[in-house]
Amino acid sequence: MPELDGRVALVTGGSRGIGAAICEELAAGGATVAVNYARNRDMAEQVCARIRDAGGAAQAVAGDISTADGASSLVGEVEEQVGPIAILVNNAGITRDDLIMRLSDEAWREVIDTNLGGAFFTCRAVARPMMKRRGGAIVNMSSIVGLHGNAGQTNYAASKAGLIGLTKSLAKELGSRGIRVNAVAPGYISTELTDVLPEQAREAILSQTPLGRLGEPADVARAVRFLVSDAAAFITGDVLAVDGGLGT
Repeated sequence: MPELDGRVALVTGGSRGIGAAICEELAAGGATVAVNYARNRDMAEQVCARIRDAGGAAQAVAGDISTADGASSLVGEVEEQVGPIAILVNNAGITRDDLIMRLSDEAWREVIDTNLGGAFFTCRAVARPMMKRRGGAIVNMSSIVGLHGNAGQTNYAASKAGLIGLTKSLAKELGSRGIRVNAVAPGYISTELTDVLPEQAREAILSQTPLGRLGEPADVARAVRFLVSDAAAFITGDVLAVDGGLGT
C-alpha cells in the first residue's frame, strides 16, 4: 500500500548502497524522495531514474551536510524545490578505520563531523519547519558497531553511538510536536564496504550471526520504511537493530 503518499522524504547519502535502497523503498511507498549526494551526481541520478521507471517521484539534490551551512542550505533547497519535508533519513556516513595509536586527528574529525555532526545539523535544520507543521519522522542510521564497538573503528563507533544519544534526546524534545525520532542499527550488510572483507573475516561474521547470512540493503530499507510510516505511529526514541541476530 502507498502509505507514504504525499510526503516528501530527504535521504542524505542516498546515491548508493543502503541509502539508494532506502530511497527506492520510500518511493515504492508513495513518498517523493530527495536523493542527496555530496559529489557523485551521476549515481544519484541513476537512483532517481530507477525510481521514475518504477512509477515513483525523485529528485537528486547536492549538499554537504558536514557543515551547518551546508545542511541548512540542503534543507532549504528541498523545501523550496521538492516540498515540505515530512521524512528525514540521516544515512550519510564515512569510515576512516585504524587502530587508535595510528588514528590521525584528521581521520577522527572527518568521521565525527560527517556521521554525527551531519545528522545533528540536518536534524536542527529540519526541526523548525517540522515543528511548525506539528509532524514528521526522522530516522538516524546508526550501526551495530555503535552498540557494541569494534577494534580499529573507534571514530566510527563513537559517531554511531553518538547518533543513538542524539536520537533519544530529540525524541524527548520533539515528541510533543508530533515528531518521531528513531534509529536503525544495521549489522553487516552486503555493500561495497563488506565486499572487500577477507574470506576469513566474512566467515567469522557469519559464524556469529544466527541467521547465517549478511544482510541486504533492502533489509535495512524496509525497516526504515516501517519506522517512518503510520504503522510506527507510537514508536519514538527506539533503536531497531537489523543485524540477523549478531548483537543478540
